[in-house]
Amino acid sequence: MSDFWTVTGFTFRNKVKGKAFVVTTIILVLILSLVINLPYIISLFKGEGGNDVEKVGYVSVQSDMLKSSVTPTLIGGWLKEYYESQPEESRSLTMVPIEGSGDAAADESLLKKAIADGKVDGYVELTPNKATGFYDAVYKSEKMMEGSIATELRSGLQIVKTNAAGLTDAQKKLLYAPVEVSSMQINAGTGEESGRTAAQQGVNIGLVYAVLFLLFMSIMATGQVIASEVTTEKSSRIMEVLITSVSPLNSMFGKIMGMFFVGILQIAIYVATVVINVNIPTNKDALGNMNIHLNDASPDLLIVGLLFYLTGYFLYATLYAAVGSLVSRTEDLGQAVMPLTFLSLGGFYIGMFSLSVPDSMLVKVTSFIPFFSPYTMVLRSGVGSVEYWEIGLSLVIMLVSIYVFGWLSAKIYRTGVLLYGKRPSIKELRKAMKAYKI
Repeated sequence: MSDFWTVTGFTFRNKVKGKAFVVTTIILVLILSLVINLPYIISLFKGEGGNDVEKVGYVSVQSDMLKSSVTPTLIGGWLKEYYESQPEESRSLTMVPIEGSGDAAADESLLKKAIADGKVDGYVELTPNKATGFYDAVYKSEKMMEGSIATELRSGLQIVKTNAAGLTDAQKKLLYAPVEVSSMQINAGTGEESGRTAAQQGVNIGLVYAVLFLLFMSIMATGQVIASEVTTEKSSRIMEVLITSVSPLNSMFGKIMGMFFVGILQIAIYVATVVINVNIPTNKDALGNMNIHLNDASPDLLIVGLLFYLTGYFLYATLYAAVGSLVSRTEDLGQAVMPLTFLSLGGFYIGMFSLSVPDSMLVKVTSFIPFFSPYTMVLRSGVGSVEYWEIGLSLVIMLVSIYVFGWLSAKIYRTGVLLYGKRPSIKELRKAMKAYKI
């Protein structure tokens, strides 16, 4: 056991002191800090108040106000009244009247000049629709892909169209008042009374993203390093010296545990970076306005995420070590570990692309397959509906798989580290493995 911890400590110290670890960690810390501070940085370019409100111009002709029929000027005024009645923090549009002459060509020139002068960001052009008896609207702007503005104008025009029915001010105020609609996710199968609010669902989705990315990056980074370490030692014949003082099993599992601690240290650094940046006063206010609170996360998701992160890491790490022991040249390592890479990548893709359908049959089936369940079971627990017995069964399958693949990897490792030259065939490997007992 002392040899095991000696290898673990050596692997940990060697990797932490390496330039690759230091440089990669610093770069990712800087990227995380930039991403977290990005909303505040963007707000600095929005001017005072920080609200990015689109200014939409419309032609206002005073003589039209005297007519009894519904005119574009009257509709523009109603739209202005409607948007000003919305809460200031959620307001995205404001209507700006541009005094016109009544001539269509001249008025459009005035509106274009208003855009050039920076008075408005765009303008709305209303044309009569004989079929509906109302007006169709076209939003004109210099910007591309202004679909959100068009949607806002469509909603506003749908509301103000009712003004033509002669509603009173009290009725219009009631009509303009926003309707509060909230959502809650429940588990109908368990009959539980409480559910997940929209805020809790948002935090859970964020945590699922984080766990999936961390697991995938840990498997890809540490798995490749473990396999590379074994192959390098084998190709340089250092393994012949190490094998006399450290048993192959202690060497393999010591490397796996050492790299695990390296990964945990990196994750701790990234978590500390996030916590420090989130608690900066400017970011704290911004996140407060977004209604994001980490205490809204489901405790079940945190426990399931931790368990499947650990089991997923150790399952893949033992397999990477076994594959690395079969390769005599580092040039052949990439091809040898490609099947494991595809398996991990497949689980990651299933998890990421199934966030909107976490209860699909594909997700349910793969949540019981060891190579995919670390991804899909976390997904089901965070944003889907899953029973406790399903989590327990999947976890048992994972533990049994780790034991079986760990035993098999140990046999392969103990045999493969001393096989040089060409890659051994399955028949040669099986024959050599029978000579060793674990």
